[in-house]
Amino acid sequence: MMISKSSKNDTQNEVYVWIWLPNQTHPVVDGRLAPSAQGLQFNYGRSYLERKDAIPIYLPELPLQPGVLPLPPGLSMPGSLRDASPDAWGRRVIMNCLLGIKNQDADTARIDELTYMLESGSDRVGAVDFQASPSEYVPRMAGQAKLEQLLEAADRVEKGMPLPWDLEKVLIHGTSLGGARPKALLDSDDAKYIAKFSSSTDFFPVVKAEFIAMRLAALCGIDVAGVKLVKTLGKDVLLVQRFDRRKCDTGWLRKGMISALTLLELDEMMARYASYEDLAEIVRYRFTKPKATLRELFSRLVFNVLCSNTDDHARNHAAFWDGSHLSLTPAYDICPQLRTGQEATQAMLISGHNRFSRLDVCRDAAQQFLLSKTEAQTIMDHQIETIHQYWNPVCEEAELPQADKNLLWSRQFLNPYSI
Repeated sequence: MMISKSSKNDTQNEVYVWIWLPNQTHPVVDGRLAPSAQGLQFNYGRSYLERKDAIPIYLPELPLQPGVLPLPPGLSMPGSLRDASPDAWGRRVIMNCLLGIKNQDADTARIDELTYMLESGSDRVGAVDFQASPSEYVPRMAGQAKLEQLLEAADRVEKGMPLPWDLEKVLIHGTSLGGARPKALLDSDDAKYIAKFSSSTDFFPVVKAEFIAMRLAALCGIDVAGVKLVKTLGKDVLLVQRFDRRKCDTGWLRKGMISALTLLELDEMMARYASYEDLAEIVRYRFTKPKATLRELFSRLVFNVLCSNTDDHARNHAAFWDGSHLSLTPAYDICPQLRTGQEATQAMLISGHNRFSRLDVCRDAAQQFLLSKTEAQTIMDHQIETIHQYWNPVCEEAELPQADKNLLWSRQFLNPYSI
């Protein structure tokens, strides 16, 4: 049995999609998402199609044309809208708020997709939001929350404890974020951050390890989101600056974003077929500055291998979308994964059907990124040298204890199997 919107209000069998157009700080309604025999299908509103500044949510998936738009083969809803819907962590929070402690182990599929969209926070990734009304935009926002409040709320959700009303309000703000780990949104006057917390199931210092990986990636010349490592209530918290928001005199501008999963016309059930080679082909033909972008994408692949980020699935790659052009976003979620042995595989295929986490596999795929093997080797050598050079300073910056340095070095970072 699925829990629908009727569990709190009247039954909701449709949502209206609102969009922030480029260089605008207020949204306009652009269409409706509703169930059909094929799945959840979208159609643009007539008033939106008549706008001179209207842009498609994403092409080729949702072209600017009247009528209910067909779904890409194999998908049950448009990928560009699924990108803005809550992921694993956000769904856990919403389930906690709707169902309470006695349902902490319930299947997240018991709540329907439209309810997840309407119950999640409005400051979601990208430039769209979901509303029950086609005429009145009412954002689901929280006031300024303290980091301590966010940490306490996330901790209660992890333990399956119900949230008091004040904590529910601050945590629901960040439910539209992707990923499975505990996180929340934190706003300041001139920037917005994603706060990432440690988990009770962590077997090594995951938060510090991600900070170290992101800092080393930047030192390797990779375009990454800005990060800060802070401590509250005795716990480490990683703050990742959002790059889909920009402050201006009249408010916040939102930048449209599309995941690589959507670019590849796949969903979670088909994610195992996602490959760097297919993504590189899309970059070659559809992205601005394709040659530079391919070099950047290859550099990220190499760094993922060198730091044991085997969670490099297609939702952890994304592109900005302005209505006509695609461009690679800064890297995010570069998080080393627990590694007990030597052999490892990447979440996305690298070369053909090969996904083994080895530099020689990356080198074999170099031509797909318009790189010679010599150029690929230069990138690899530079990253290995940079990691060696800055390992100790970055670990000191993270205040990583020696025991944890020993745990991460040559196991997560520069594992012999990878090199």
